[in-house]
Amino acid sequence: MGRRGGTRARVTARGLGLALLASMLAAGCDATGSSTDGSGRPGGTPHPSAPALSATSSARPDSDAELCATIVAHWSRAVLDSGTYGDYQSMGLSNGQYEILRNVVDAARVVKRRQGAMAADELIDREARAACADRYRDGTPSGGPWR
Repeated sequence: MGRRGGTRARVTARGLGLALLASMLAAGCDATGSSTDGSGRPGGTPHPSAPALSATSSARPDSDAELCATIVAHWSRAVLDSGTYGDYQSMGLSNGQYEILRNVVDAARVVKRRQGAMAADELIDREARAACADRYRDGTPSGGPWR
C-alpha cells in the first residue's frame, strides 16, 4: 500500500511539473524561467514564417472623436439589442458620451422599427460619428473626467 501511494505522488508531481513548464512557455518564458519574445526562443529571434514588421507599419492612434464614436457605436448596438441600459462608467463612457449614446439609441429604435436593423445600424454609425465630432471639435471637453 505504501508503494502505491509513492507511485501516485511521483506521477502527480511529474504532472504538476509538466503543467508548470507548459504555463511558463505559454507566458513567454523558457525552461529556465527567463523571458523570451513569446515564441519560446530566447533573444527575440522571430519565427522564420513570421511576417516582418517595420516601424512604419503601425497605424496612427485614433483621435478623441474617433475613439468616442467607436465606443458609443459599440454600446449603442449592445443597448439596442438588449433593450437595457447599463452603467456608463462600466461601459467606459463619460457622462457626455453616455448622453450621446442615449440620443443615438433613441433615434436607432425608431429607425429599426420603421426601416429595419440595417438602417438602424447605419444610423448608429452616422449619429455617433457626428455627435462625437461635435463634442470634440474644440479639443477634449472640460468640466472634469465625468464630463
